[in-house]
Amino acid sequence: MQKHTFISGLAFVGLMAILTACNSTQSIFKQGVRKFDNGEYSLAIKDLQTAVTAGYELGRANYLIAESFRMSNRFELAVPYYQKALENGITNPEAPFNYAFALKAAGKYAEAAAQLEKYIASNPTNKVATEKANRELYTLKAIDIIQQKKTFYQIKNLEKLNTAGAEFSPFVKDEDLIFAATRKETQYKNNGMPMTGIYKVKLAENYDETGGEPEIFSPALFLEGVNEANVTFTKDGKTVVFARGNTGKKKGTADVDLYLSRFASNKWTEPRLIPVSDSAAWDGSPAFSRDGRTLYFCSNRPGGVGGIDIYRANMDASGRFSKPVNMGKDINTPGDEMFPYVGPDAKLYFASDGHPGLGKLDLFVATRSQGVITIENLGAPINSRFDDFGLVYLDEDMKYGFFSSNRVGGKGDDDIYAFEDESVGLDSTQIAELEKLPLDDPRRRTVGKPEPPKIVNYYLAGTISSNETPAALLDSAIVKIFEISADSLVGQGISTGGGVFGTFPLEEGKDYSLLIEKRGYITKREPFTMAGKSIPQIFRKKLTMDTTFYVALKMDRLAVNKTFVLENIYYDLDKFNIRSDAAVELDKLVQILKDNPTVSIELSSHTDARASESYNNKLSQNRAQSAVDYIVTKGIEKERLIAKGYGESRLIIKEAKTEEEHQKNRRTEFTILSY
Repeated sequence: MQKHTFISGLAFVGLMAILTACNSTQSIFKQGVRKFDNGEYSLAIKDLQTAVTAGYELGRANYLIAESFRMSNRFELAVPYYQKALENGITNPEAPFNYAFALKAAGKYAEAAAQLEKYIASNPTNKVATEKANRELYTLKAIDIIQQKKTFYQIKNLEKLNTAGAEFSPFVKDEDLIFAATRKETQYKNNGMPMTGIYKVKLAENYDETGGEPEIFSPALFLEGVNEANVTFTKDGKTVVFARGNTGKKKGTADVDLYLSRFASNKWTEPRLIPVSDSAAWDGSPAFSRDGRTLYFCSNRPGGVGGIDIYRANMDASGRFSKPVNMGKDINTPGDEMFPYVGPDAKLYFASDGHPGLGKLDLFVATRSQGVITIENLGAPINSRFDDFGLVYLDEDMKYGFFSSNRVGGKGDDDIYAFEDESVGLDSTQIAELEKLPLDDPRRRTVGKPEPPKIVNYYLAGTISSNETPAALLDSAIVKIFEISADSLVGQGISTGGGVFGTFPLEEGKDYSLLIEKRGYITKREPFTMAGKSIPQIFRKKLTMDTTFYVALKMDRLAVNKTFVLENIYYDLDKFNIRSDAAVELDKLVQILKDNPTVSIELSSHTDARASESYNNKLSQNRAQSAVDYIVTKGIEKERLIAKGYGESRLIIKEAKTEEEHQKNRRTEFTILSY
């Protein structure tokens, strides 16, 4: 009896030890998640790795580690954790997308393409990410072509300046090389490295020997506990704009803004926030034009093309800035465009992960000729499969310059490299002789003279059919195409007996709307964008070529009592006010009602069955009425609308168990009452 009691006691002690260990691991995991949510990625990784070692929440823990590495710009380190997360059943729809870009950073191009194809095949709802994924598939096909690019660059690591930390964003002013470096006392919780400050060092006579112990650029531009980087100066050198942020006062990456300081009384004044900054966005990478009248900068503010875009704002003589303008879809992509710089040739140089490139960020140059903007990859060895960014020229002849890279073979994280363009000063005959050398000949190092831009004429055509089973091809449908930004009619036509319509001319980077009308059918609008659809120069084989895009459009028959579900009309729990995301969807219904002015509808709201019947009836009626009231404010006659709440009386899934099934029951619909 005593023996059995002793053994049972041991079992109890063991069980308690296991429970204690589980609770401890769970607590550490939750700490890691909190740190991840706060943007403290380096600290989050440590806690989440502890959870992985204990075998706790392997799918989510591995995924958050991978995301932590990605969000702190350590893509290559994220690869094995994305793989383990997917192996352990992570279902996040963005996982293959993010995994693909990590694989590309690791040089695993075929595997990256496979993950992108997997992501696209899942029919994702994130249109910007889908567009970026499609562009990246193009890019992966272009890597071999980019690697064969004829260039004449010689590059060299500034070994006397670079350290095991990060040195980046060089700028040449007078006899100084000004740059950003991780040399402050305070640690940045995002990546575990010291905070960045702005420093300067004298240029060596042999520019690639520049180094030594740098000094702080200016006490006015140096604060502990924040990151500071990316200086740019006006032509007279007396006004500087730079980026400062990551104070911890705001969540995420929005806590970066642009500041301006002036040189007066032999010192730089206290920096002031400039009004082009958006307090809710990340704003950085400033660069003045050659005359100092235009400030280029980067931002992830709403309304852009993709992630981080390049903007411009004019500055008058008193230092007042105009409203920032997005540089447009020729330059900006669904990816990130950063570190703009206007060269001595007045061309815009910048870094991007959205245009066809070898790695995460590649360096590009934008050239405008006869109103057409051409984007050219600067090629290897300036570009690599790693981050290459922050290019500046040292001289007006554009023979020498500096750029930043975190490529293999450097001294630390980001390093500053010097480059020499050996084609500068050579005549066409001498360049031609260099080009005859084999690709692997060390004398053929690296940009050749740019080729003339190759023009693509884009067109749109398609078919129209009924949204029925089986579908019928519809003739005599009127099709009009409008260019949205100009609110102008581009063209119109009528579908033929095979339901075929077209062909309408398109322009690169423009957004369009197709208006389709046919008697007996609901007039509808269909968006079409050229964003991300332009054929990169690197794939253009002829001086002029034609490309036609095809769309398949479906029309719904106009019939009394026909019901349509409005997608993505969500309300906060127990609330009936119209949220901003619901307003976007209701605006689409407003457009349908404007395009079909004789149609009257019932707008109905439905709940799930998780509250009392009377409560659900009242809530759904309030929601339906709120939606109708919103539509009326948009100019639709009140007499054409009836609000009806059905509560839980018309469940689609009567025995709903999962949240997804409950969501299908919580829907908003409209039914045609008359036309």
